[in-house]
Amino acid sequence: MTRQDSTARQNAARQFHSLHVRGQPLVLFNAWDAGSARAIATAGAKAIATGSWSVAAANGFDDGERFPLPLALDNLRRIVAAVALPVTVDLESGYGDVPAAVGATVAAALDAGAVGCNLEDSFPADGSLRDVAGHVARLAAARRVADDAGIAFFINARTDVFFQKPAAAHDMAMVEAALDRARAYADAGASGLFVPGLVADNLIARVVDASPRPVNIMAMPGVPDRKRLAELGVARISHGPGPYRGAMQWLTEAARIALA
Repeated sequence: MTRQDSTARQNAARQFHSLHVRGQPLVLFNAWDAGSARAIATAGAKAIATGSWSVAAANGFDDGERFPLPLALDNLRRIVAAVALPVTVDLESGYGDVPAAVGATVAAALDAGAVGCNLEDSFPADGSLRDVAGHVARLAAARRVADDAGIAFFINARTDVFFQKPAAAHDMAMVEAALDRARAYADAGASGLFVPGLVADNLIARVVDASPRPVNIMAMPGVPDRKRLAELGVARISHGPGPYRGAMQWLTEAARIALA
């Protein structure tokens, strides 16, 4: 990377950080390829985020790190080249169990042009939670790699606590468990806290009030609207696989009409 490229990347990373403001949520309408990223950018997006489910599905794979990492990185490079916006990439669980492997994945994402990533604390095979200490070591490895590169890389620490039970069974004990993880992840170098699956207004409020890092909520059925999430102090709203599913639903219906 040239000095000019490095400066541009650092500026983009700082810009991305600055977009995470409590009560003024950054909206990320997740892309899956260069074409969708361009469309989202044209619509007025401030940044581009990929969603692993959508990227995998668009290429004929299931989610859960079944989409080969080299292909995911090639896709990331094309997205970065297609838009003049900061790009954050969904790296799922880091494509590796040991901290060194996660660090290598983050280094590759940095090399491909990302200024941020999601790293989740569940096992890709079955969605069960990793132990806190083990995931802390993985996050710390990611932070060291980013710091060594001189980039203010935004590590969005995703906790899958709320995917362990249906939304109707979520309670304050689960919230406190998620917050314990959030504090440990922040100490390890996480920049943000992502709590997908959390939908209840009062539980979101507690997470936002107690989280040491800006909170990311995923738009899904049952989640309060953008205005209410802003009132609760949410700093980031992502849309996960929703945009891809919507696009494919439109395509299916349009093809059905054309082929009738």
